[in-house]
Amino acid sequence: MMIHPVQRVMGWTLLWTGLVVLQFVLSVAADVEEVHHSSVLQRHKREWKFNTYFANEELRGRLLPQKIGQLMNTEAEKKPDTEFQISGEGANELFTVNNVGEIFVTATLDREKKSSYKLSAQIRNSSTKARLEPDAEFHIKVLDINDNKPIFSDIPIGSVYERAAKGTEVMTVTATDADDPTTANGNIVYTLMNGTNYFRISNQTGRITVEDSRLDRETQSQYKLVVQASDMFGQPGGFTTTTVVTVNINDINDNAPAFTGGTFRFMVKEDVKTPFEIGKLTVKDQDEKQNKNPMFTIQGNNDLFFVNRDDDGDGALIINKGLDYETNPSYSFMVTVSEADVVQPPDSQRSVVTSAQVFISVLDVNEPPVFTQTEYNFQVHEGQNKNKIVGSVSASDPDKPGYKISYAIRSLKCPLEINQQTGQLTVKEELDRESEESHICEVTAQEGPPSGLISYAMVKLKVLDINDNDPVLVNGSNVYICEKDKKGEIIGTIGAFDKDINTGIFRFTLATKTSNFSLHDNLNNTASIILNHGGFKTDHSAETTLDIDISDSGSPPRKSRNTLHIRVCTCWENRREEYCRSYAQTGVSVSALIAILLCIATILVIVILFVLRKRYQKETLVALGKSAGEIHEQLVTYDEEGGGEMDTNGYDVSILSSACHSGTLRVAPGPAIYAVAKKPPACKGDMAMMIEVKKDEADHDRDGIPYDTLHIYGYEGTESLAGSLSSLDSSSVGSAVNYDFLSDWGPRFRTLAQLYGMDESDSDSSY
Repeated sequence: MMIHPVQRVMGWTLLWTGLVVLQFVLSVAADVEEVHHSSVLQRHKREWKFNTYFANEELRGRLLPQKIGQLMNTEAEKKPDTEFQISGEGANELFTVNNVGEIFVTATLDREKKSSYKLSAQIRNSSTKARLEPDAEFHIKVLDINDNKPIFSDIPIGSVYERAAKGTEVMTVTATDADDPTTANGNIVYTLMNGTNYFRISNQTGRITVEDSRLDRETQSQYKLVVQASDMFGQPGGFTTTTVVTVNINDINDNAPAFTGGTFRFMVKEDVKTPFEIGKLTVKDQDEKQNKNPMFTIQGNNDLFFVNRDDDGDGALIINKGLDYETNPSYSFMVTVSEADVVQPPDSQRSVVTSAQVFISVLDVNEPPVFTQTEYNFQVHEGQNKNKIVGSVSASDPDKPGYKISYAIRSLKCPLEINQQTGQLTVKEELDRESEESHICEVTAQEGPPSGLISYAMVKLKVLDINDNDPVLVNGSNVYICEKDKKGEIIGTIGAFDKDINTGIFRFTLATKTSNFSLHDNLNNTASIILNHGGFKTDHSAETTLDIDISDSGSPPRKSRNTLHIRVCTCWENRREEYCRSYAQTGVSVSALIAILLCIATILVIVILFVLRKRYQKETLVALGKSAGEIHEQLVTYDEEGGGEMDTNGYDVSILSSACHSGTLRVAPGPAIYAVAKKPPACKGDMAMMIEVKKDEADHDRDGIPYDTLHIYGYEGTESLAGSLSSLDSSSVGSAVNYDFLSDWGPRFRTLAQLYGMDESDSDSSY
């Protein structure tokens, strides 16, 4: 026979209540028996007859005060003039006692606040108040009633993966009841009010588990479950409380990916830079993003395109190589999508589209010329003549085959020239491998107008070596003679160096024979210098050089003559140098002698010119030191030598004045047009006699300034050897200056020589 759960709960409740009542009766009987037999078991007679009393909680109004027990003592039975008193927790407030020992509860009790009280009972003489018996301790327990509802604690959010197996724990809910948990008042049972198709709950523990394994997140991702908690074993008359708990269904990869359509079409320009994303192959997957892991496969042997999974789980169609509209204007291929870790069997596997056809149209663009190579490499030997052909570059227009292309070189330092029409490269200057072994030039190809698009290529030119450098002596400083060296001593080893490459073995020979040294070719690019005799001293002068011929093994071979200078040294052991001295040379070379003579001649010329300059400028400097009033001449400046009268600036510094009346000279200022001394105006005095007197004074007075015209030639300069042409140093009788030397200065000074030169007629003439 099946028993309904409610009937089962009611039976357990009745059984529990009966046990509690039975326990109470047995407890009272035991207490009575304990009091009754105490006189028999113990030697002294027990006077008090009580232990524990019970009081109900929540008594109110007319039910109070309520008697809850009776204090009994044998002494009170013997003596009628006795009375009872109590003390302790709640005495005389919550609990009172009368003279006959009846205990009353006078106020409402709450078991949830305090469930037990501890008190003491006394018996005294009514008249004297004397204590007749020792105090006796007793307890008052508060009996529980169902006056509290179950309360749920904090409810967490539950979760479980979809397709979870039956019995999988989801979460646990907990409720508490403040009533006595040992009674039905505080005993809670749990009930699930909804969602029982997929979940169940334990009545006693509140543990929620999966009831059906067909949970599907894509169908319902969250459940709201109503849970009821009831006391009194869920019997009528008890309290109930409900709460709502949330259960989230976690996703698993149980759905296969699929294309959103069976066809995808794209367009792309032919000049895109690869790799380039053409477009998206959109994929739908009912799973969450973290479980969307599609894989794409292009059918056929196609290395031009590939598909990558992007961050959204879609397919990114990427072009891997360059496109060419002229070669292939369109493409078509099939792409499939799959997923490796899908839970089997996947949901909706019959309705997904796992294959799609992709169509790509290539758009034509005007492209620049295309070189046959992105980098050209050529070689040429150094020393080649100009216009030597190195090679050629070639480019074509992909849009218009055969279209005219023009070539040019952009690099400024490129040693090549290019034919604008053919792209042929030639050498424009002689190349030297030792200066620069390789050259890099940038070549351009440009299509014709109107677009004139340009493309670029790199030309690398390697200069090959030829045997065009003479060998050079090296390690010559390591050759020296020690004073202790004897005949046959190797005083050093020399080597050779050649800027060319692969010149083979160097050969060494003495260019001139010498009695002091000999040379031995070691046939390994070195040669040993051997001393033919000893006796060299640092203070002795002897031959210091060796002329050595060195030839390489090039094709053709090259030979050079090198001079080796040898020092004489005082040495320590193992030929370690202490002090070295180069050999002294006897005599002076012709070149050194010529240099010395040139230096001496230059010094003499400088001294002579300096003396002449001082001589001819001394009187001028003295004249400049005089006052302006004492200068009685004209200042004439020529812009250049040989200028005519119109090129001459004449300044009438002063003119000679006649002595009028007082005998003084009168000055008439104002520049003259030409460099001609103006005659003084006529006066009473003899002008000619006065001039002669003044001239004679000037001739004999070295500090005086003569009446003359001072000429300064700008072309010759102040440093001219000709000096001044004025008659500062002249004399009417005889001048110390002879101007005949002007005829030796060339044709430019011939006229001056004729004007100022001395001859017999001049010497005899008078003013």
